[in-house]
Amino acid sequence: MTEKEPIQDEPAARRERLEKAIRLGIDPYPDHVDRTHTIAELKDKQPSEPVTIVGRIMSLRPHGGSTFLHIEDGTGQFQAYAKKDHMGDEAYVQFKDLIDVGDFVEMTGTLFVTKRGEQTLDASAWRLVTKTLLPLPEKWHGLQDTEIRFRKRHLDLLMNRDVRERMVARSAIIDSIRATMKKYDFLEVETPTLQPIYGGGFARPFKTHHNTLDADFYLRISDEMYLKRLLVGGMERVYEITKVFRNEGIDRDHNPEFTMFEAQAAYQDYNWGMDLFEELFENAARDVLGKTTIQHGDVAIDLKRPWKRMRLVDAVATIGKLDVSSWKTIDQAKKAVSKKMESSSKTKELDTITTIGEAIAFAFEELVEEKLIDPTIIYDYPVEVSPLAKKCKDPNFTKRFESFALGSEIGNNYSELNDPVDLEQRFIAEKKRADAGFHEAHQADMDYVEAIKHGMPPACGFGIGVDRMIMLLTGASHIKEVILFPTLRPKQYV
Repeated sequence: MTEKEPIQDEPAARRERLEKAIRLGIDPYPDHVDRTHTIAELKDKQPSEPVTIVGRIMSLRPHGGSTFLHIEDGTGQFQAYAKKDHMGDEAYVQFKDLIDVGDFVEMTGTLFVTKRGEQTLDASAWRLVTKTLLPLPEKWHGLQDTEIRFRKRHLDLLMNRDVRERMVARSAIIDSIRATMKKYDFLEVETPTLQPIYGGGFARPFKTHHNTLDADFYLRISDEMYLKRLLVGGMERVYEITKVFRNEGIDRDHNPEFTMFEAQAAYQDYNWGMDLFEELFENAARDVLGKTTIQHGDVAIDLKRPWKRMRLVDAVATIGKLDVSSWKTIDQAKKAVSKKMESSSKTKELDTITTIGEAIAFAFEELVEEKLIDPTIIYDYPVEVSPLAKKCKDPNFTKRFESFALGSEIGNNYSELNDPVDLEQRFIAEKKRADAGFHEAHQADMDYVEAIKHGMPPACGFGIGVDRMIMLLTGASHIKEVILFPTLRPKQYV
């Protein structure tokens, strides 16, 4: 016998063992433990005095009057040995009768090394810390069903170590972002999640109502407009790492609730922003992985600076094979893009496009973006799709750049538009786009316009989709793999 035999109604049997523990006067849920060492602290050490570890039992292997078991805490896994002769008859019988795989226990004893060379705790005493009423997933196959993994993330983390390691890396990557920003004297701030006007991006919002104020609010799609108000207020370098919400589709790169990093730096432009953007990624790779090369399946990319940089129209010309400089009318532009796309289901989206600039941006998204595998910065976007960015010498384009890797956008950045007269005209143009059927048009935030009329310094703003950054650095293929609790359809609708 190597494991407790499976029984038909295991939850009922576990409840019986719980009730038996209570009858014996054993508290199955004590509020205090007497741990002397974490498992990580015991690795490769041989303390002479008794030690106490605490953790979850991941396996039980009874052998007559003794049992080998593996205990896991948040730092690792360790083998323990419970033997009647060492623990005493009564304590061992209680251990054998009350314990199941999954239970939390406290075990005290001395260390020794088995004949197989495994460091082991020879237990002289034990205590029940938490009695479990449901079994863990079958250990040899773990938790593999993707839908169940995301719905029961607690079990996914428990049974799949690589998931836990990815989430630990997530935290370390965010720590690295903060360290780099501190190096450049940025101040971390907090801005409103509930906003009366949503702005800072092209997206549909989630809408809610505040009963006391009797007013509608939106969950933010970005925090950008508030960070720039801080520049007006004299705070020169600010950033925020926060949740944002976009009422849009779900796919490998999109989750309705995601983490955004946004920053504003006064007296800098988008060229400075490009350099800092690259540094944030290179530093995070070195800090967390110890290297800048990342493997994604059969593809390896290198985050070491400098990255490749291309003007958007040049990328459309060389990669998308479209010479946009020859377009004189919107009809000509639409026909050229439609011909290149041919059978794509997205050609109908051309119907909502009213300017050549929008057609250029659309051509880039459909013909170029997914082909940008190595880290690449694309800059100088059409003014029609960049309502908050400062214009280039050619007024048809703006000082905006986006960054891409593995065919996905990982950041949006620009020299900030601080001309309130120009901004008002941009908002009017956005209203026309909305009237033409573009549901994600930027909202006209006249309070923000009033704020910058008081004077906003020239500035560079940049944002990074933190979840996509973590996907890139950890080799994850889906955004749900890097979010602890991704958005799922509620069970009642499945």
